[in-house]
Amino acid sequence: MLAGLILLAAGWMPGEAAEADEIRVADDAGRELVLERPAQRIIALYGAYNEILAAMGLEDRLVGRTKADRLPPSILSRPSIGTHMRPNVELVLSLEPDLILQSSGRREAAAVVQQLRRHGRTVAVFQPHGFSELFTVIEKMGRLTGEPDAASGLNRRLLRRLDAVERRLRGIEHRPRVFFEVRYPNLLGAGRDSIVNDIIERSGGTNCLNQSKKLVRIGMESLIQSDPEVYVIQEGPMNRAPSPPAERPHFGVLRGVREDRVLKVDEQIFSRPGPRSVDAVETLAAFLHPERF
Repeated sequence: MLAGLILLAAGWMPGEAAEADEIRVADDAGRELVLERPAQRIIALYGAYNEILAAMGLEDRLVGRTKADRLPPSILSRPSIGTHMRPNVELVLSLEPDLILQSSGRREAAAVVQQLRRHGRTVAVFQPHGFSELFTVIEKMGRLTGEPDAASGLNRRLLRRLDAVERRLRGIEHRPRVFFEVRYPNLLGAGRDSIVNDIIERSGGTNCLNQSKKLVRIGMESLIQSDPEVYVIQEGPMNRAPSPPAERPHFGVLRGVREDRVLKVDEQIFSRPGPRSVDAVETLAAFLHPERF
């Protein structure tokens, strides 16, 4: 029964396997992908998918990388094909990938996906917004690569770590209100429709933003009204070298800043759904509830 549910979650439907070697999987855009055999030459245009494949023991199948990719370390030996938003299509095609992975989002990325598909390439588009969706994406990657056991094994390892955090937090009396800064200035916070929201909740906190969006524009007055008890700042491509909140105008009135409950984190660990999202839960949970760790 459990195996059947996992296959359904991964996009398999009864009657699909007309040919023994044919693989059919639906991506997050609702598009059915068909492979005649498991993918052997893969390019991920979104770095977290490299990390997933590496955690499944499949990094040898990665044949290219985007300019920003650094993990797994072996990826640096692969040829660069440009940025994840605007890869060099000719370079991508020259590497002869049988599977390309992309994250849905901006219009520019969608245009490149369409162009690659016109050249006959199989492109899977995924967009996990939480852990349950992340586990489903991992299962789908297991099917696309012909390695369902590797995918299931990775999911089990990640779930065991999340369960361990949950056990430590069992019975907590207070869940601190957390603001997660995505960008400053022109302040952006992480909304409810994001992996960050799931990380906060699994860490024993509460996202102080209620909007059902991935990113939320917020003014200073609204931020003060939300009264965050903990202020988390990501540092990375979207928020380069952010200044300490205590040194910013008006931020000193925020409870989290006033009480020095400020945590700076790596954007790629906290905002990019992948295996390291569990690292983010472990880090934030220990910060929010040090007495439990």
